[in-house]
Amino acid sequence: MVAEPGQDEDLEQVSVTVQRQHDTRQRALAALAESRRDNRPISVAGLARAAGIAHSWIYTQHGLLDEIQNSRTTTPRLPTQPRTTATDDSWKHRLELAHHRIQELTNENRLLRDQLARAHGHLRAHRDPPPVVPS
Repeated sequence: MVAEPGQDEDLEQVSVTVQRQHDTRQRALAALAESRRDNRPISVAGLARAAGIAHSWIYTQHGLLDEIQNSRTTTPRLPTQPRTTATDDSWKHRLELAHHRIQELTNENRLLRDQLARAHGHLRAHRDPPPVVPS
């Protein structure tokens, strides 16, 4: 049986692709195991970063996605700081500061517009008169 032209190259290309897929999966699984061992929260982005792989590739791996989801439910969450809300006085102070800053910027804009108008007027006044065209 005679091989068709390019068939050997095609088989080698498939072999390389399969090996690359295997290596990528191994890196992802190793990063997942390390995150579990270190008791770190696991996410697709974090796993992709740790394994040096594209996060879009992880989304094509349903078994790996399932493992990530299962790890999320078993990995304890780190405690978070409780959120505090601003008091009415704090909001009023911030609002006053904002109004004050807006007033400053409005005044500065007015001053700059006046300076620009004067500069244009000065340029017009000192420009050479247009040449007279004989009729």
